[in-house]
Amino acid sequence: MPDVTLRGGEVDGLRLHYVVEGRGPAVVLLHGLGGFAQSWRHTIDALASRATVFALDLPGFGRSAKPRTIYRLGYFARALHGFLDAMGVGQASLVGHSLGGSVAVTYALTHPVRVERVALVAGLVPGFTFRMSWAYRLVTTPMLGEALALCGRAPVYKAAVARCFRVPRPAEVDYLIEHDYAIRTGPEARAAWLATARHIRADFVDHRVDYRRAIGTLDLPLLLVHGRQDPAVSSQHATEAAAGFPRAVLRWVDDCGHFPHLEHARTVNGWLAEFVVGRPAPR
Repeated sequence: MPDVTLRGGEVDGLRLHYVVEGRGPAVVLLHGLGGFAQSWRHTIDALASRATVFALDLPGFGRSAKPRTIYRLGYFARALHGFLDAMGVGQASLVGHSLGGSVAVTYALTHPVRVERVALVAGLVPGFTFRMSWAYRLVTTPMLGEALALCGRAPVYKAAVARCFRVPRPAEVDYLIEHDYAIRTGPEARAAWLATARHIRADFVDHRVDYRRAIGTLDLPLLLVHGRQDPAVSSQHATEAAAGFPRAVLRWVDDCGHFPHLEHARTVNGWLAEFVVGRPAPR
């Protein structure tokens, strides 16, 4: 589980932690808000026999550096660009969960020649209808968010994550919270989480029209995998997003919440393997 220090531009000196397994075409897995590289552990195992799989701790999360900065989607995309350059990867397929899907789309829009395919798992796509929950609005309120963050404890986090599953799986919930718990819940991590939640609002609200217009020109194969009972990113959002991409396919997962790759791992990871490494992307 190595680290890499990026060089050049805004991300110069930024340290990123990642996991890499397998050999073959490059696939990069991007976690969601509050996630981490090894939350993809089942998907890594499913793809590594046919691909070089990179799972990245995005800046501000996991074991990666947590600078005081503006955590907009463009910042995450620039960090991803620096990571691919550092790894010597000329072109990769991107797989993003939730907010990681936003990062994948942003990178594909800004560097389309570096992306072969994009898969969004319960993806949150800028440019389309998304209603922020009352809880989200509370934690993004200045001062109130900091106060609530100080009250966070493992049982509270587990209860919140469990609600995102259609049927909670205790072992998965425990892993998502307990893995590297101290690093992921310390003061720097809490500050980065709050900053991300607050800063990305500009991308989803102020720049929604810009994103939607740009997405309509993205000529890349795209797969959306979405749980029909996802409580975090609605089925309406997935339907709208799929219609907005020129070359998108939407696959529904029944009896599934916000973690299709964990709740229905065999099925979803099979779809991902077929999509990103099963055949070359059409040109």
